[in-house]
Amino acid sequence: MKIKSLIPFALLLTMGMVSITGCQKGDLIDNPNVAGSSSIVPLSLLLNHLTATLIRSDEQPFGYTSVADQYIVANYSYYRGTNTYNLGNSADSYDILKYALKLEQQAFAQLGNQTNKYYALGEFFKAYSGVWLSQRVGDIPFSQAGDPSNLTPKYDTQHDVYKAALAQLETANTLIGALVTANPSLANTAIDASNGDIFNLTYVQWQKVINAYRLRILISLSKRATDNTDLQIPQQFAAILGNPTKYPIMTSNNDNLVYRFNAVNRYSTFSLGLNPYNNFANPGSTYINIETSTSDPRLFVTSTPAPLQISGGKAISDFSAYVGSDINQAQPTLLTNSNNGVYSFSNYTRYYVSATGANAEPFVFIGYSEMCFNIAEGINRGWATGSTSTWYNNGINASLALYGLTNGQSLTVTFPISSTEPSINPKNLKQGDTWGTATVDIPSFMAKIAYAGDNAAGLAQILTQKYISMFNNSGWEAFYNFRRTGIPAFTQGGSGIGTPNNLIPRRWQYPASEGAYNAANNKAALSSQFGGNDDPTKDTWLTK
Repeated sequence: MKIKSLIPFALLLTMGMVSITGCQKGDLIDNPNVAGSSSIVPLSLLLNHLTATLIRSDEQPFGYTSVADQYIVANYSYYRGTNTYNLGNSADSYDILKYALKLEQQAFAQLGNQTNKYYALGEFFKAYSGVWLSQRVGDIPFSQAGDPSNLTPKYDTQHDVYKAALAQLETANTLIGALVTANPSLANTAIDASNGDIFNLTYVQWQKVINAYRLRILISLSKRATDNTDLQIPQQFAAILGNPTKYPIMTSNNDNLVYRFNAVNRYSTFSLGLNPYNNFANPGSTYINIETSTSDPRLFVTSTPAPLQISGGKAISDFSAYVGSDINQAQPTLLTNSNNGVYSFSNYTRYYVSATGANAEPFVFIGYSEMCFNIAEGINRGWATGSTSTWYNNGINASLALYGLTNGQSLTVTFPISSTEPSINPKNLKQGDTWGTATVDIPSFMAKIAYAGDNAAGLAQILTQKYISMFNNSGWEAFYNFRRTGIPAFTQGGSGIGTPNNLIPRRWQYPASEGAYNAANNKAALSSQFGGNDDPTKDTWLTK
């Protein structure tokens, strides 16, 4: 997926702000060269832009990440795109960094201090922007980015980007915590009463998001936990868990950072124009095979049986009737198999009938379930004390709750596609008609996935269940976890992957603008990391 930025990093940060539309409010900054322009920008408008654009279209349900995470496999490129991992030139996070810097600048100018809530949130978004790009490409301009006197900022090593981001998150949590300590009534008060925060979080909920995100970053550094002692990775992890007063963390799904769809920002299948085309994609075998092997009731919610299996006599509730699509295969083969009812389909009535996603689970970007699995992984690795199995089970139960599943519940499964082929639709059902029911059996499922202990098998369980919990959630996190750990094993090696060696790339190439406008520093970064080539098969410091 090749997305090119045409404006260089440093130059983009000095050009002033752009206008915003949709759910956002007006122009954020007037052109200083136009008569009557103002240097004062409402802080809530800057925050509105940051929160409204934090989540990108490819990170949303059924976006490209769903394919890269192997949750969904496209069988027809015209409607659903390809399954290839030709990541190409990365997009950038410069807009987030630009607005975060402006938010801090304006917060200091208007409020006279660097201890206010907007400055604190600016630190979070700065950290987020640095990690977002660095985890894609490696070393990036960061410490010098945004200086209008320096249009060719140096590249910071990935180590230094992560070190700076962790410090910024520490600052963000500390600043908000100090405000709550000084005025306890703020704890459960919306952090921005002007609706600048589209997530509508309270002061303490923002602390919880910041700390959950910091735990995510620390876990992502697992390969560097012992050979970069200055980062204090296990120590920072333990400090967060050991001091809930200073570092409040999420306690339920109510604390999730949730992106809410509406009539303007429509659910992904509608905004991408996919709502008529459930026929042209199938749940992937990586995802389906895990759920069928564990009798996971979430499968009855997200997916439907393969029509050929049901017409052959299997029950809707038979896990063996659910068949995942193989991303290794070429799309013509996938389409033929799909048309013949070989594969399962996504739940049509859950994901394709509401423009606002009213029937779907909420889109969680940073959430309690993931945090529980990250904590479980950290304890499994020996970074902190506690009950790994408790956090592991908390993560699973939080995911089940996100789907509204309770033991003994009867779920209605509807026919998923438009097809009159008698071999796969002998009852001539219409798309969305009731096909059958399945009963939720949570105890049997939990027994099959009972935690194996603080060992390699237990770690694999944690990572596998985290992957399942991220279905159509959390953006690229499932992909990053696979890249870091290899668990669960993604399918690769076949022609459907579409790379020269049919293997999943380890990184994106740099934004095209970097080679064009910051050429010397970009060349030096490529030389120091990848032998001079912008090679997507090479690991960065993060995952070597």
